Amino acid sequence: MKVLILSCSTGGGHNSCARYIYEELISNNIEATFSDFYDIVNTNAKEMSSKIYLSTLGGNGEVFKTVYKLGELYSKTKIKSPVYLVNKMHTKKLYNYIIDNNYDIVITTHLFPSLTLTAINKGAFPKKIKFITIATDYEPCPFIEETLPDYLIMQKDLEDKFIKKGIKKEILYPSGIPVSTKFITSAKSIRNELSITNEKVILIMLGSMGFGKITNILHDILLLPNVKVLVVCGTNKKLYEELLLIDNPNLIPLGFVSNINDLIYSSDIVLSKPGGLSSTEIASLRKPLLHIFPIPGIETYNTTFFANRSMSLKCTTPEEIITNINKLLTDSSLCQEMIENQEKYINASSAKDLVDLIIKEF
Repeated sequence: MKVLILSCSTGGGHNSCARYIYEELISNNIEATFSDFYDIVNTNAKEMSSKIYLSTLGGNGEVFKTVYKLGELYSKTKIKSPVYLVNKMHTKKLYNYIIDNNYDIVITTHLFPSLTLTAINKGAFPKKIKFITIATDYEPCPFIEETLPDYLIMQKDLEDKFIKKGIKKEILYPSGIPVSTKFITSAKSIRNELSITNEKVILIMLGSMGFGKITNILHDILLLPNVKVLVVCGTNKKLYEELLLIDNPNLIPLGFVSNINDLIYSSDIVLSKPGGLSSTEIASLRKPLLHIFPIPGIETYNTTFFANRSMSLKCTTPEEIITNINKLLTDSSLCQEMIENQEKYINASSAKDLVDLIIKEF
């Protein structure tokens, strides 16, 4: 069997999810390739898509919120979306690439290639393409109902929402957002490497691009007794350089890291933007979680899903962040309840379950 995994470079979560699936397939001796969708169909569109995505995140994400809400409203009209029609333009290139490279199945972690594959299978191409779509958030995204995969992998408890959107129940596979077995089993403590002894470790994850006005509250967090604060800035070099200028031995700024599992494992509390994938990573390693700085729209839904199931605490103001950190530092029963609910709702074997499905059905 030969598998193609497709993602798009709009935020790091889609790519991380694709890499986890790739890791799991390779570890099971299944031939797999991980590619950016736009590297195959239109390299110019790759940069443009990334720029458009980044531009919508300005102004506290209000532009993204407006675009997302408009997408939700349009999605309810049941009229073919411009998003579908744009991605339909890539059918020939993607079809030829899949056939020329003899792929048996395609897995997508982003809406755009899923729409193109749907258009291929609705078109006049000689062969139907088998594909699986991964929903990487805790809410059906706008236009997901326009896709027709063989299976749609999603979080349990969301079946009714996907069905209401128009997805057929029989293709829903609620095994959860995939995080590789290796991510979990290889995680190790790096407290000694970071010269951390008996301090409580507060890890702050700001997403792959380092969004979030953390400097506004960092001073107050560092005033808390007996803490070490690790801040993952992602690719945000400006933020990283700003934090390096803060003269405090209890602050450890980090750039883009490749061992986020070790950092989560080594932490006592994690503060994170509520990305679907990052939230799943943290919950898979069973850590007390505070959600901060959501991008309005999909990340608001992610926050609500976790908070309503007592898997995290939602923070909407700087004051709430400090209050909730104190709660988790002093209330071990609250931390334990959060971890137990993460065990209840988040499937740490999600990537393995996906591979088992592929082996069984394809």
